[in-house]
Amino acid sequence: MKDLLPRIATGDNHAMEECLDLYGNLVWSLARRMSPSADADDAVQEIFLDIWKNAARFNKNVASEKTFVMMIARRRLIDRRRKLGREPQLQLLDEVALNISKQDDADKLELGDEFVRATRCLEALQKEQRQAVELAVYHGLTHQQISARDDVPLGTVKAWIRRGMIQLRDCMNLRTISKGDF
Repeated sequence: MKDLLPRIATGDNHAMEECLDLYGNLVWSLARRMSPSADADDAVQEIFLDIWKNAARFNKNVASEKTFVMMIARRRLIDRRRKLGREPQLQLLDEVALNISKQDDADKLELGDEFVRATRCLEALQKEQRQAVELAVYHGLTHQQISARDDVPLGTVKAWIRRGMIQLRDCMNLRTISKGDF
C-alpha cells in the first residue's frame, strides 16, 4: 500500500483501486461536509480524477500521501463551491411570466397594497425599461444575458435598468407620501 501515488503516476490501475479503497471513505466524508449532498458523488469522482492526473506532482519529502490526497480533495471542493456560487440558477422564461402587469385587478388586491403600488409604477415605465427591469429583478438575468436575449447593446440595457429603477424609486416614494391616490 505504500507509494501509491508514484505507481498511479505511471498509470498503474491497480494502484488507483488501492487509493480508492484506502482514501475513499475519507474523501467521501469530506465531500459530504463541504458540498450539497446531491453534488457529493460528482465531487468525489472529480477528486479521484484529479489525483490520477496530478499523482506525478507528489513529493514524499514535502507531504505524506494522505496529506496530498486531502489537499487535492479540499482544493477541488472549494473550487466547486465557488463555482456553484457564481453560476446563477437560470429558469426558462415564458411570455406569461414577463407580463406580470397584466394580471386581473382582483389578483392584485390579494397580493397587497405595496405590490399594487409597485405594479402601477412599473406600468408607468417605457416598454423597454419595464421589460429589462422585470427580467433583471423578477427573473434574475444579468445585464449581459438581457442584452444577448433581446439583441440590444449592453450599455443600452444598463441604461434602461438604471433609469427604470430610479423612476420606480421616485414613483414609490411619491406613492408612499400621497397614499390617498388609491
